[in-house]
Parts: sequence; C-alpha cells; structure tokens
Amino acid sequence: MYGHRVGLIVPSANTTMEMELHRVLPNGVSLHTSRMSLKEVTKEELIKMYASALESARLLKDAQIDLVLYGCTSGSFIGGAQFESDIEKKIEREISTPVITTSSAVIEALKILDAQRVIIVTPYTNEINKMEREFLEANKMEVLDIRGMGFVDNTKIGKLEPHEAYKIAKEMFTKEVDAIFISCTNLRTFEIIEPLEKEFGTPVVTSNQASLWLALRNLNVKEKIPRLGQLLTKFVG
Repeated sequence: MYGHRVGLIVPSANTTMEMELHRVLPNGVSLHTSRMSLKEVTKEELIKMYASALESARLLKDAQIDLVLYGCTSGSFIGGAQFESDIEKKIEREISTPVITTSSAVIEALKILDAQRVIIVTPYTNEINKMEREFLEANKMEVLDIRGMGFVDNTKIGKLEPHEAYKIAKEMFTKEVDAIFISCTNLRTFEIIEPLEKEFGTPVVTSNQASLWLALRNLNVKEKIPRLGQLLTKFVG
C-alpha cells in the first residue's frame, strides 16, 4: 500500500478529470479535489480563474496531500511558456507541497516518448489553439497540425463522447507524426488511447493521462496501468 494523497485542482465545470483518474488510480493512492470558478474557456476567464488557485491549494493542504496537480491544460499555458512554471512555484511557496501542472506533464510525456513532431486535437476555439501551439513550440515541439472543435462552454466539453476526438485524430494523422496529443482535462479520452495507438502505431498523449503519469512518477509509484497507452505501460517509475 502506498498511502499517497494527490490533491487535484480543477475548473468548477470540469466533470471528467476526477472521474477518469478515480477509475484507474492504483490501490493506496487517493484523490482529493478542490475547484476554481470557470464556466467558459476563454483567455480572459482562464486568467481570472488562476486568481483563485492559491485558495484552492490552501484547502487541499488541510487534507495533508503529498502533491498538488493543477488540472487544467489551457489554464496552465494561457500566459505563455513560463506561466505553468510560475503557477507551480507560487503554489509550492504558499503550501510547501510539490506541484505539477497538466501542461508540464504533457511536455514531460512528449519528451520521454521522444516525440518532436505532434498533431493536436482540442475542444477549444482558434484563439486558445493558437496559444497552445505557441506553448508547445516554445518547448521545442513541432506542431504539424492543431484542430479544435470550437467550444467555449466547458460544460459542453465534458459531455463530448471520446469518439469525437478519435475521428478528428484519424482525419489529421500522417506518417510524419511522432505522437498524437489530445488536449483538455474535461475531454474524455481514456477509452480511445489504446485503440488509437493500435491503429496508427504512434504514441498517444492526453491531458489526463499525462497528468496521472507525472503525478505517479513524482510519487515514485511504479505500477503499470493497462489500456492507457505506452506512457503508462512502458515509462512508469
């Protein structure tokens, strides 16, 4: 038994990340959630949401958590290449607990998979996609293509079926791709990671999968989790 507690901070309208993580967490690793107000995925609202991150983290500290996961992809890259690092440092200083963001987890996942050329599927608008492309390119990734579904309402994103992202990834795929990245912690993806990897022979990274992987890695939990792709079967520990 590990006895680890992961503190998760998510946008208030996120109905997916807790569900996906709870379903696959190894025995002895528990998840404890705090929320930040966010209903619409726009630059203005994402930056405003960040203002409540510290209070959310303080509440999690009361549960004596071992690590904080800032579970919002767009919310952790929205301010540019250093924004996610600034979030981590600010929360760590406030509650003296290690912090990772979803965006930092995605970058680490792509690096360990040696993925330099990626395609990205998102539920976002073109405005948010442009900033996501810039964030990945600032981290030395080549974005061959990025396509969004145009959603602003975060509640609607949480209601999307995984096959919607699968369909877009299939339309975008080319042999030059090193990895497929499906972005957004409120977008269901766990059901399609393994099928996509089998169909295209290419690693798949998703926001929730990468977040889980880096959290467990930082806690030194070396348990493989089947059906979540190469990341959580070949690169654990």
